[in-house]
Amino acid sequence: MNKPTIYRMDIVMKATRRHILAAALAGLLAVTAAHAQTAPKMKMTTDIPPEITTPDTVETRLGTLRFFDGFPDAATVQKVYDNLDFQRGVQAFLTCVPGASQVAIRHGIRSFGPDNQTVVLFENLMDSKSLFLTANTESVYAWSWLNLKDGPMVIETPPNVLGVIDDFWFRNVIDFGLVGPDKGKGGKFLILPPGYKGEIPAGYIVAHSPTFNNLVFWRGSLVNGDPKPAAESTKKTFRVYPLGKDAGASKVTFVNGSGKEMNTIHANDFTFYEEINQVVQEEPSDAMDPETLGALAYIGIEKGKPFAPDARMKQILTDAAAVGNATARAITFDFRHKEAYLYPNSAWHNIVLGFEGADYTLVRNGVRLLDSRTYYFYYATIQTPAMVMKMVGAGSQYLMSFKDGDGQRLDGSKNYRVHLPPNIPVKNFWSLVVYDNQTRSMLQTDQQFPSMGSQRKGIVTNPDTSVDVYFGPTAPAGHEANWVQTVPGKGWNLILRLYGPLEPFFDKTWRPSEIELVK
Repeated sequence: MNKPTIYRMDIVMKATRRHILAAALAGLLAVTAAHAQTAPKMKMTTDIPPEITTPDTVETRLGTLRFFDGFPDAATVQKVYDNLDFQRGVQAFLTCVPGASQVAIRHGIRSFGPDNQTVVLFENLMDSKSLFLTANTESVYAWSWLNLKDGPMVIETPPNVLGVIDDFWFRNVIDFGLVGPDKGKGGKFLILPPGYKGEIPAGYIVAHSPTFNNLVFWRGSLVNGDPKPAAESTKKTFRVYPLGKDAGASKVTFVNGSGKEMNTIHANDFTFYEEINQVVQEEPSDAMDPETLGALAYIGIEKGKPFAPDARMKQILTDAAAVGNATARAITFDFRHKEAYLYPNSAWHNIVLGFEGADYTLVRNGVRLLDSRTYYFYYATIQTPAMVMKMVGAGSQYLMSFKDGDGQRLDGSKNYRVHLPPNIPVKNFWSLVVYDNQTRSMLQTDQQFPSMGSQRKGIVTNPDTSVDVYFGPTAPAGHEANWVQTVPGKGWNLILRLYGPLEPFFDKTWRPSEIELVK
C-alpha cells in the first residue's frame, strides 16, 4: 500500500515565491528589452525635435512618471489624475472664496430670520462676539439677505449711509447711499432677478442682478459718538417689498445684533466645497464663467447633480481644502507682491490702493490680480467701486499689517506700540482694530471692543497732536487709556482706518510708525 504524500507548506510557499519572482523578472526583462529597442528607421523617418517627445521616465515632484514611447503606464495615469483633481480642488478654493463667504453670511443672517424680512442691525456697534471678517467697532452696521426667486424686489434705503448690494458670487450689483446714485439721500431701488423680461416701471433706480441671492449691506456713522441716530434712521426708512406693492407690504424685522454670537465666516475644510455647491445649485450657470464652473464640475460640483464624492475624491478634496487654506493664509499674512506695500521697508500695505490702475474687481490692464483677489476675500468682505476711489476728505482708507518693525509675526504675549505722527490726516476720525489671525475677525479679549481711535472717550493725545497706542496682554503703566489688549498664545494683526482721509495720506508725506516691539 502506498504511503500518502505529505507536503510541507513552507517548502511549497518558497517554491511558489520563486516561480512568481522568476515570472516577474522575465516580464521585467521583456519590458526593458522593449524599452531599449530602437524603432527602425523608416522611409518617412525624420529627425524629431527632442523637446516635443516624452522620455520613458521623468522625475517630478509627483515622483517618477513612466511611459512607453510616450504612453503613460497605469500607475502614472492614476498619479497624474489624482494630482489633477487635487489641483482643481485647490484652485476652486482660491477662486471661490467669495461664494463660500456669501453662503456663510447668509447662514448668519438666516439664524435671525427669513430672507427679505430680516435686518441684523448693530444698534450698539459690533463687538468681538460676532464673527465677521475684519469688521470695525465704529460703524452702525446693517446686514440683510435679498432673495429674488419670486420676482423683482423694491428696496427703500436710508440716507447718509454707505451701502452695497453684492450678488451671491460677491460681485457688485449696485451701491446706494453716499457713493450711490441716490447721492446719500436714500431712494427706491428696483432689483431685477436673472432673466427678467417683464415691464420696468418708472420711478425707481434699477439694477439687474445675475443671481437670485444677494447681500444688502450698509453702514451708518456715529453722531457725536452715539450710534442711536443712525440706527433709528435705518429703522424708520429701510423697507423691502415685491414690485407692484408699496412700503406697507414690507415685513422687515430689525434684530439688534450687538453682543450676539454669530458666525459669518466660511469653512476651511471639506465643508468649503459643500458651501460652494449651494451657490452652484441655486444660481443660473451663466452667473459664473464657464472656466470656473468647469473646474468645479470635474470635482463633482455641477448644477442639477448631487455633490456626492466617493472616498477617493473626498480625501483629495479634504487635502485640497487644507492646501488651499494654507495658500490663502500665506498670500494674506505674507503678501509677496511689493507693489502693495505703501512705504519703503514697511509692513503697512493695501492690496487695492497699492496696485495703481487696478479697478475694484482687482483687474488691471485686463489682467486679474489673482493673489489680491484671494487675499481680499479671505480677509474681508464687500465689493464696491468705492474701494478704489480717491476721495480726499470723504470715504475711508485702510492700512493692514501682520508683522512688527523687524518683520516678525505679532505675538499676543509681547508688548508693542504704534506712533501716529502729528496732524493725523483725517477729516472725520481714525481707528486701529486688532484681529485674530485664525478667524480674521475681531480678537476676543477682556475688552468688549479690541480697538482704539480718535472717537474713544479718554484717549490721550500728545501735545503735538500725535498719538501713541499700545498693544499687549497687560496695560503698560501710565498708558492704560491708550491700550488694546492681546492674548498670550495667540497671534494678531492690525488695521488702521482713516475716515475722510486727507492729501498727506495719499501723497505719503504722513506715515504711521511700524508696529514696534517694546522690550
